[in-house]
Amino acid sequence: MPSCCFLVLALCAAQTLCVTIDSVPGVDGKGVILTELETTVSLVCRSGRSEDEGAELVWLRNGATVTLGEGNRKGQSGVCVMPVIHQDNGATFTCRLSANATVEASVTLNVTYPPMLSGSEAVRVEDDSPLVLDCETFANPPVSSVRWTLNGSALDLLAGGFSMTQDGFTSQLSADKAEKSKHEGLYRCIADSPVYGIKSRDFLVTVTEKTPKFPLIPLIAGAVVLCLSGLLAVVSRWKKIIKVMWYLQ
Repeated sequence: MPSCCFLVLALCAAQTLCVTIDSVPGVDGKGVILTELETTVSLVCRSGRSEDEGAELVWLRNGATVTLGEGNRKGQSGVCVMPVIHQDNGATFTCRLSANATVEASVTLNVTYPPMLSGSEAVRVEDDSPLVLDCETFANPPVSSVRWTLNGSALDLLAGGFSMTQDGFTSQLSADKAEKSKHEGLYRCIADSPVYGIKSRDFLVTVTEKTPKFPLIPLIAGAVVLCLSGLLAVVSRWKKIIKVMWYLQ
């Protein structure tokens, strides 16, 4: 991460009001700061003329006012983004004079991150049940390609009865009915990032025998009917039962 500060934007000539922003890391010529997740971005705003050193400064993030400490407003003001998170990507930070909102400077964060693909996952699916594998491919910049393999070979979508969808966030591989001979094995989702290279995740799929499904609701209904029938039988013969018990005594 660069240690030097970079002048983002000067809105003034020598004799006019202005504010400037210095940042670490630095920015490009378009006012964009390139950074990564879990890093720190430091922004310092200054009023441009010595006679304006006591001017009050205001910070905004995407148009919303940033709360500043009492000693962090006059002449020079700093904002620290720590740590940088996904939601900071595309965030615009603006510094302006409190007394004159037209005097301002802005920078925008471009947060890069790879697809979160690593490790392996064990997946068990019953025979004839749907098989669904989700591969998270969300990244900045977006991945350039996503492909799937099965047991080390390129996946044949047609032969396996697979369908694959990709929406920029997730690559999903699915089959309507799992079959042990076709679908059991080691699947690998492979994403190619133009910045971070190849990232992958494994799915070890085991197809098990179908578990018999008992008709639970009819069984419960039958048990309830049986209990009620027994209870009614006892009630209907209660007087006879009392007489027998009285006679036995």
